[in-house]
Amino acid sequence: MPEEEIGRVSTFFARPVVAGIDLTAPLKVGDRIHIQGFTTDLELVVESMQIFNVDVTEAKAGDAIGIKVPDRVRKGDRVYKVIE
Repeated sequence: MPEEEIGRVSTFFARPVVAGIDLTAPLKVGDRIHIQGFTTDLELVVESMQIFNVDVTEAKAGDAIGIKVPDRVRKGDRVYKVIE
C-alpha cells in the first residue's frame, strides 16, 4: 500500500508505552500509520492521541502529539500514513 511521510518520532516513554511524534502533515484517530527506523517496523491504527495531555481526534502539521504504541520506537524513526 502507498505511504506518505507525516512526521518523526521525537521521544519515547516506556510507561505507558507512548511515542511522541512531531507531525509534518495532518493525522486523525482511525488512520493507519507505519513507524519505521533502523530497528523499528510497526504498523498500527491510531486509537487515540493527545496534545499536551489532552485527548484530540485530529492534529495538524506542526503539532507534537503522543500516541500509544505496541512496542518500543526510537527518536528519529519516520512515521508514515498508509494511504488506502
